[in-house]
Amino acid sequence: MLKTPLLHPEILRALGSAGHGARILIADGNFPFSTEAPATATRVFLNLRPGLVSVSDVLETLVAVVPLEAALLMEPPDPAATPVPIHDTFRGLLPPTAAVTAVKRHAFYAEAKSPSTALVIATGEQRRFANVLLTIGVVQGNLPGQP
Repeated sequence: MLKTPLLHPEILRALGSAGHGARILIADGNFPFSTEAPATATRVFLNLRPGLVSVSDVLETLVAVVPLEAALLMEPPDPAATPVPIHDTFRGLLPPTAAVTAVKRHAFYAEAKSPSTALVIATGEQRRFANVLLTIGVVQGNLPGQP
């Protein structure tokens, strides 16, 4: 049995083969992941039903096991008129050292479609604009067993 909060074998495999600079897309239930993500990315479907599993659930788990250096959020056409409260939740879950930026939908799609996107996780998240594109960082300090 593993002693990590992440147990999903396919996600573990994809993360184990990704490295610094690789990206992870956590997609809400509206994201067109079949057309707006690279064909080479591993796809994991956690969208059991509407509302389950949420993007926040996945993000909280990944933050516990992967070093993250940046997060890209999808903003609505008019951010002033359409606030996205889940973005505040994301910021609260992300490490304080992670750079967080937001871009419009089509710019987000272009970034998500980059060959750097190694893993796409489809969720049942129902809140709009609840997509996050994470960039894997580096492990800081010494690894266990190293001086």
